[in-house]
Amino acid sequence: MDINGLVALVTGGASGLGAAAVEMLIEKGAKVVIADMNEEKGKAFAAKLGDNAIFVKDNVTVTAENEAAVTAAIEKFGQLNVLVNAAGVGSASKIIGKEGPTKLEWFKMVVDINLVGSFDVMRLAAWQMSKNEPDTKGERGVMINVASVAAFDGQMGQAAYAASKAGVAGMTLPLARDLSREGIRVLTIAPGIFNTPMMAMLPQTARDSLGAQVPFPKRMGEPSEFAQLVCAMVENAYLNGETVRLDGSIRMGIK
Repeated sequence: MDINGLVALVTGGASGLGAAAVEMLIEKGAKVVIADMNEEKGKAFAAKLGDNAIFVKDNVTVTAENEAAVTAAIEKFGQLNVLVNAAGVGSASKIIGKEGPTKLEWFKMVVDINLVGSFDVMRLAAWQMSKNEPDTKGERGVMINVASVAAFDGQMGQAAYAASKAGVAGMTLPLARDLSREGIRVLTIAPGIFNTPMMAMLPQTARDSLGAQVPFPKRMGEPSEFAQLVCAMVENAYLNGETVRLDGSIRMGIK
């Protein structure tokens, strides 16, 4: 799909990888709904981007807020063509510790945000996309989820995170098949170690150490490189039902 003139919804769009995707989509001529829990940051980001961006407060575990985000795209910009599901949480805990088993509520919380939340936004967005007039290639929309290399290389303490991200990767193909008749493509990006604000909180020595683990290039990924892949996925009509690792060929160790 030609990005110029499309309308996108980006969850987790106020910072990190989501924000990078928002900026590049707008640079290429899209209009974007930024959906995020951080209202202050989201509103400031949308204001900075101008008339082609709006902010909607969205906790992806709340269906009513997901519905409001999808509706905002239709009401403000007239349609919805692209979804980027970048909202998520990273949290670690081993299955048992010195004081007993880990809390089941914690496991459910991580899965609810990363997996169930992603699916909820997708089902709502897909319904709206199915109402679009197809373009010259028969496309009505494209949905891009964000998993993680942890889906395949989960480390110690990452059972909940890895399970949730493996679920995101695992539903990619069946959802692409579900939506094939509607002309809606479904894809997933599994990022490795990226230079996000969360990583910026680590000491420089720790960041350098993480980057050195990447075979090539020996550094952390930049959010703009994630955004480039998002745009390439939107533009390549034959790319569908696939999870793409974006990780410099790293394979994570035990811990």
